[in-house]
Amino acid sequence: MIIDRIPIDAVGVHERVERICSRSIKKESKLQALDLALRMMDLTTLEGSDSEGKVRQLCNKALHPYTELPDIPSVAAVCVYPNRVKLAKHILKGSNIHVASVATAFPSGMSSFEIKLDDVRYAVEEGADEIDMVISRGAFLSGDYALVYDEIAQTKEACGDAHLKVILETGELGSLEHVRMASDLAMQAGADFIKTSTGKIQPAATMPVVLVMLQAIRDFYFETGKTIGMKPAGGIRSSKQAIQYLVMVKEILGEKWLTPDLFRFGASSLANDVLMQWVKEKTGRYQSLNYFSND
Repeated sequence: MIIDRIPIDAVGVHERVERICSRSIKKESKLQALDLALRMMDLTTLEGSDSEGKVRQLCNKALHPYTELPDIPSVAAVCVYPNRVKLAKHILKGSNIHVASVATAFPSGMSSFEIKLDDVRYAVEEGADEIDMVISRGAFLSGDYALVYDEIAQTKEACGDAHLKVILETGELGSLEHVRMASDLAMQAGADFIKTSTGKIQPAATMPVVLVMLQAIRDFYFETGKTIGMKPAGGIRSSKQAIQYLVMVKEILGEKWLTPDLFRFGASSLANDVLMQWVKEKTGRYQSLNYFSND
């Protein structure tokens, strides 16, 4: 494990973000981007009130985002707690929609490592295709990088065939330099995806943070040839923001990463705005946000 502290030009990062956000998008490209954003979306319910009925609603929305237009694509995945994985797998059987599960004492990560691993194993046994783990931020900020690395590596082993997304919780890391170091550490330890946030801490996903993480993925790819996925989660609410993120991905990583296999949005509140804009581009009519299901 070699984790270098790479200096980050914060001013340069923010200037590049501003340039990306100033780009104009043609109508045809906008529709393609909206279609892609839907296919990259992970619909999530991670509340203490997650009943079987709520999970059924979420899965039905994943399968049929807008029933009046059957050519609207389905989403990439649904994300639930481990004890709701089996139900989600049953409802989504026969579809291409993956079932992701949070684990490792999400969202805080404050538990013994054995309990965290048991959490992962249980989710995998229930049928999870993807595991979203949280790193031990206290250990990372204390400089105990070896512990964080070992936990990720052992969690990856416990995942078996399931893909591992490593949540950095960037809102707690304190600097762009720490974001870069945590990204490098997670990829070296075996992450299939790196992810900004749990959605429970603010700030969650921001464009400067995602830009730094994308640059880390690019550099790791050049060094190793391994393609690592990226998932910004939390705080993305508008189609305009989603399209700006896609422009950023294309500019930094190239079109190869413009696929649900390598880029996801973790923002359930984003889904309705993307659907509204998609319907408007297809039909020329705006539907109220209230027209679309919130579950």
